[in-house]
Amino acid sequence: MITVKDDTNVVNLRGELDGELEFSHEIFGEKFYNTKIRINRLSNSNDVLPITISERLLEEIDFENNKSVRIVGQLRSYNKNINNKNRLVLTVFVREIKLSEEDNKDPNSIFLDGFICKEPIYRKTPLGREITDLLVAINRPYNKSDYIPSIVWGRNAKFAKSLKVGDRIQMWGRVQSREYEKKTEDGAVLKKVAYEVSISKIKKTSENNNE
Repeated sequence: MITVKDDTNVVNLRGELDGELEFSHEIFGEKFYNTKIRINRLSNSNDVLPITISERLLEEIDFENNKSVRIVGQLRSYNKNINNKNRLVLTVFVREIKLSEEDNKDPNSIFLDGFICKEPIYRKTPLGREITDLLVAINRPYNKSDYIPSIVWGRNAKFAKSLKVGDRIQMWGRVQSREYEKKTEDGAVLKKVAYEVSISKIKKTSENNNE
């Protein structure tokens, strides 16, 4: 079992490493690589999530022969310039990785403690299901923050739509990948993948007192 100290941003994943290692960046002589992890859902579909991992952690596993792993990390965001536009990119920054053993624990869970940083967007699906979209800022050391797009369903969506910018919340859920189509200016249709947190439990811990 992997454990880490209490934090405001904790992700636990269990799945199969999926894809080749690609060099990401280097900090003080330590190299970091990007790859993906494939996690099964109860619906027999799966989430394929990006992960960033240090070369020092890769030394602990046989990457070529053992793809089934358990990961503890943080969901982080950064801005990337794509076609002269800044895009919010998400990745799971790996803090610990171990070979996985089958167990009954949730293979995909996340806990976040942060602040509403954009007015919630409430909507309904064509079938009448209620949804609220949130953007939550999670502080980390050295005056940095991660901005996490999140989606809330049903009765929790009704609660979340009343949240204000600056409110502090805690939420529990899972990290999901979602495919969608986007039309370009020339009429072509591109298939893209979005990453977000699907929230199963949410509570407000303090209000914005600046209003």
